[in-house]
Amino acid sequence: MLHIVANPNAKHGKKSCLSAVEARLRERGAEYEFYFSEHRGHPTELARQISQAGEGVLVAMGGDGTLNEVVCGMENFDIPLGLIPAGTGNDFAEAAKIPYGAAAVDLLLDSTPKFTDYLECGNGRRSINIAGLGIDVDILKRCEKKKHGSARGKYFRSLLASILHYRGVDVEITVNGQTERRHALIAAACNGTQFGGGIKFCPPAVLDDGKLDLMYVDQPKAVTVPAYLIKLKKGKILSLPLTHHLLCEEVRIVPAPPDCVQYDGEFFPAEELHARVVTGKLKMYRG
Repeated sequence: MLHIVANPNAKHGKKSCLSAVEARLRERGAEYEFYFSEHRGHPTELARQISQAGEGVLVAMGGDGTLNEVVCGMENFDIPLGLIPAGTGNDFAEAAKIPYGAAAVDLLLDSTPKFTDYLECGNGRRSINIAGLGIDVDILKRCEKKKHGSARGKYFRSLLASILHYRGVDVEITVNGQTERRHALIAAACNGTQFGGGIKFCPPAVLDDGKLDLMYVDQPKAVTVPAYLIKLKKGKILSLPLTHHLLCEEVRIVPAPPDCVQYDGEFFPAEELHARVVTGKLKMYRG
């Protein structure tokens, strides 16, 4: 039985995707039930109830935000997790090699779930893709304020504004028993490889290596920020001298002053990002 937690856009704004998924499910003779979320936090509640029952497969249908909320709600990890990418941003699906829409149904029905790492971040928050602070949060804040245009259009305009105006954040980073202070453009704990709808921030990340990838980029001079963002978009951020990459199991990143942390594109007020990798617990259908 597939218990599919779907965001409202799958029901209203993306009928073709929903219709195609339902058609494939019927064609394959799958047993399934849809649970459409009604407000922020509802996917977490639904995932908690479904995982507590411990039967079938818990499936998130939507983008990275829906997946994040579902992962945050899981309590019984005996039930495996599936994903049907159907959102504007499907960055984790890219790292996990999960095809968009109806094609993901075949992966769910024809494959075996694999252990997949995720990050415990405290305060009931988890991240399965990338959790971070800095310019990524600045972009998301600007995007939320925009009332008109498509999701991709609002993100692009917000990205441009952040490039022009963002001036970095002071952070204290503690990892492997060592603490250092930096003035960062961005600092993040990564399990997945990309965010922001295709920005390849951490290409070396592996979903089941039992490690998180700590990535932080020192704030460059304002005139060089556009060049850094171009390198970032091309997946070549590691080639730049102000970029730092370290494998670890736990990291604490404290911004000054306290601001917000984004977890897979969902941001919340937080005094710090304290992330540790959890491995060998979550089973997920992926490529």
